[in-house]
Amino acid sequence: MSRPAGREPRRLTRWWRRRSLRARLTVIAATAIAVSVFVAFQVASELLDWELKDTAENQLRADSRVLATNAERAGLAQVQLPPYPGSGRLVRVILPDGSIRTPAGQPALPPVSEHAGRVAQGASADLMESNDSDDDGYLIYTLRAGDGAVQVAHVVDDSPINRFGLGMLLIGLLCVVGGALVGRTVARTGLAPIDRLTAAAVRVAHTRDLDADIPDEGGGEIRRLIQSINDMLAALRNSRRDQRLLAEDAAHELKTPLTSLRLNAELLIRLDRRGTLDSALPAESRTRLLNDLGAQVAELSTLAAELTDLARGDVSDESTEVLDLADVVGAAATRAGSRAPDIEVALDVTSVWVSGRPAALERAVLNLIDNAGKWSPADQPVQVRLRAEGASAVLEVDDAGPGIDAADVPRVFDRFYRADSARALPGSGLGLSIVQRVVDAHGGRATVARSARGGALLRVDLPAAAPPAPTARLTAGEDTAMR
Repeated sequence: MSRPAGREPRRLTRWWRRRSLRARLTVIAATAIAVSVFVAFQVASELLDWELKDTAENQLRADSRVLATNAERAGLAQVQLPPYPGSGRLVRVILPDGSIRTPAGQPALPPVSEHAGRVAQGASADLMESNDSDDDGYLIYTLRAGDGAVQVAHVVDDSPINRFGLGMLLIGLLCVVGGALVGRTVARTGLAPIDRLTAAAVRVAHTRDLDADIPDEGGGEIRRLIQSINDMLAALRNSRRDQRLLAEDAAHELKTPLTSLRLNAELLIRLDRRGTLDSALPAESRTRLLNDLGAQVAELSTLAAELTDLARGDVSDESTEVLDLADVVGAAATRAGSRAPDIEVALDVTSVWVSGRPAALERAVLNLIDNAGKWSPADQPVQVRLRAEGASAVLEVDDAGPGIDAADVPRVFDRFYRADSARALPGSGLGLSIVQRVVDAHGGRATVARSARGGALLRVDLPAAAPPAPTARLTAGEDTAMR
């Protein structure tokens, strides 16, 4: 069975890709020199052949003019033809009747060609032609003389070309070997920074020591590569530090509700095993304990959801779209009311279009309302305002609570940070941190100030977007009429 035509090229390509960069550079350098020598040989051979042929033709023309002059003086039949000396040019006289005269002892030339016969008959003045036979090749020049013609020829000698080719071959082989050595040396020298960079990267991978920057050496592309890898290591260090801090903070925040939940559960289990649950815990105390358990489970669920949301960072499968932020604010207010019916939300919103992820923005607005609801008195609503201001969509959420102390303002959006006054309230300290992350991901800015009612005023500025082009939609009546 024959192999597929494309299998060998693919196999050669795979073999080539498996070679090291140093080996490939060496092969490329040697190949480039070999091709250059071959091209130079071809060009030089053609030039040498053309030069030798031009010199031989000029010499034949000169000798033919001398012989033609003598033949015209003495006559073609009487012109003296010296005996052939054993080497050198060959001569021949073509008489008017087509017969020929040659010097004594001269080797036989090829028969007179038809074109040369026409020169002897006066059809043309001269003719340069070559004759390649199995034994020798001749370059023959025919010149009109008197009533006939004279011919001067010489044997074409390829030995100079052959000697030149052999010399070029030897030189080419030496150049290829030298080129391979030079290419390998250059590759080793040029790739030395890459080797050191590879060794440093392997060391970082084995030791997991992200604090060891790779020394900045070399220049140009190598320096940019090293700087890029160092930037990547710095980003990995920051990411690992953030993960460690998140894990430590999460463990700290989970510790208290888990301990309380475990103690309450153990108390219930112990009393139930003793059969004294009803006597040891009156109905009122039991109800309060079960309510505490439910609140603790809810707090743990909220904390777990917020930790998951925070740990995801900016990674989200939700696509960005142009949306009306007023719809997002309305949906968040509705969810806040269903989660905490005792929180009153007063909306004052106008339609403002932004480009963003709907669910993430709704989560941020919901966290703002939840945060304000924890501080706002029962008889004072949480005020939510949305308006367009220049090229921004401005969202403000304020409450009538005690406000935020000046010392706490710089850390309001930090993860797990809770002011001393908020320790007794439910929450994890992650809500505003998630708000900050969502706002940053949308190119906005979140700030905190004191509201006119004395409470906290949380403001979010997001870049506004042009509203989408209106689409043609049929009303139900028009659709029915068309049917």
